Amino acid sequence: MVFIEDDAIFPSTRFQGSKLKIVEWIWDAIKDLNFDTVLDAFGGTGSVGYMLKSKGKQVTYNDILKFNWYIGKALIENSKIKLSEQDVGFLLMKHKNVKYPTFIHDTFKDIYFTDEENQWIDMVAANISLLDDFYKRAVAYFALFQACIIKRPFNLFHRKNLYLRFSDVKRNFGNKTTWDKPFEVHFRQFVAEANQAVFCNGRQNKTVNLDVFEAQGEFDLVYVDTPYISQKGIGVDYLSFYHFLEGLVNYTQWPQMIEYKTKHKRLKGNTSVWISKNRIIQAFDQLFEKFQDSIIVVSYRADGIPSITQLITLLKKHKAEVQELKRQSYKYVLSANDSEEVLLIGK
Repeated sequence: MVFIEDDAIFPSTRFQGSKLKIVEWIWDAIKDLNFDTVLDAFGGTGSVGYMLKSKGKQVTYNDILKFNWYIGKALIENSKIKLSEQDVGFLLMKHKNVKYPTFIHDTFKDIYFTDEENQWIDMVAANISLLDDFYKRAVAYFALFQACIIKRPFNLFHRKNLYLRFSDVKRNFGNKTTWDKPFEVHFRQFVAEANQAVFCNGRQNKTVNLDVFEAQGEFDLVYVDTPYISQKGIGVDYLSFYHFLEGLVNYTQWPQMIEYKTKHKRLKGNTSVWISKNRIIQAFDQLFEKFQDSIIVVSYRADGIPSITQLITLLKKHKAEVQELKRQSYKYVLSANDSEEVLLIGK
């Protein structure tokens, strides 16, 4: 039974690695399994968790990145709170009794956005912190993240490349018309999309911000969609790609989090086990052991490290039955190549 209310629909997203285009294919592969509670262990954009919520499941969304946690709060845990036009008006103006910070303007000059845009982000981030409802803050953060991403060449924060927005060159990426639209226009658009996505499925869905190995609870099904490592051993480092958004939700601690010697002011931090070709097989083994009492559904690319054969071998250590159920041709954002997405089900 589908519980979506009032034509609720998942917002558009530009995050790399999103499974939004194939969520119904994933559902078709798992819909006949006997499960009610779900852990979306690497929640990311929230598209799979949101789909499972729409199917009436009780969803626990987890992501180690705090900005993603806010997305999960806004779209999965949140069942009714939306931003009103009055809220949006409050967010988009300066208030006399507020001393506005200038950290982004002072720190990220000529890196990602113009001076004026940096001042705007400083202001909106400060105003979000003043909202009296947590879920309103989460929805506002979602809209701010998407507005920041859509204004970026390649939709990423992986290098200092503001100049690409203004260079008079032929482009095969991005959209100058989109880049030139004011932040406020984009922000209002994404608020509307987030509001449209909010619905109640009658369940107590929740969102956590943990290393997956620290996740607690019993779940009928655990959906695993880790970062991808290519055959060349190069991993998708989401913290590196979206560090600016992670800084936004840690605004007061942001100055201490930055690796200042880098041109694009990335955040300090150790490399994740999930993007280390030397550690990922052990990590998968540990993960499968942790959730061996649940149905385990793994989504991975056919051409990655570990190989699908290796993943099946690891799953068989902990599960009596393993199916390589589906293959789906799928082109990832920013990838020039089509790849096969594989679903493994351990029961």
